Amino acid sequence: PLKDALNTPAAREKLDSSIELHFGENGPTPAKTLITHSTSRKTNGFNKTDKEACEWVFLSAMLVLQDRAIEAGADAIINIHSNYQHKAMYSDENYECHSGTFVSGVALKGTLVKLK
Repeated sequence: PLKDALNTPAAREKLDSSIELHFGENGPTPAKTLITHSTSRKTNGFNKTDKEACEWVFLSAMLVLQDRAIEAGADAIINIHSNYQHKAMYSDENYECHSGTFVSGVALKGTLVKLK
């Protein structure tokens, strides 16, 4: 669940609250669309539960999207969705994570915009 991943102590500490995040297809209408950006991240899953590994790698992917948003001058990321193996999965409640014995991975895509 997105809610769990966004509410980990690490996510609350590291995600920049000045960049609005809108998951799924029902985000606000932007004043200006800048670019669409995608990221694919993997993490070592050894000695972690699947949930811990997925939340950690989700945060890593979100930080990449936020860094790109800041570089582009965006104040929001809309239409954030899972894009594992280039297959879009839109949801405002869940993200897709694949966990194996040693590696967990998350791929996200979002549109960097100016709302104001």
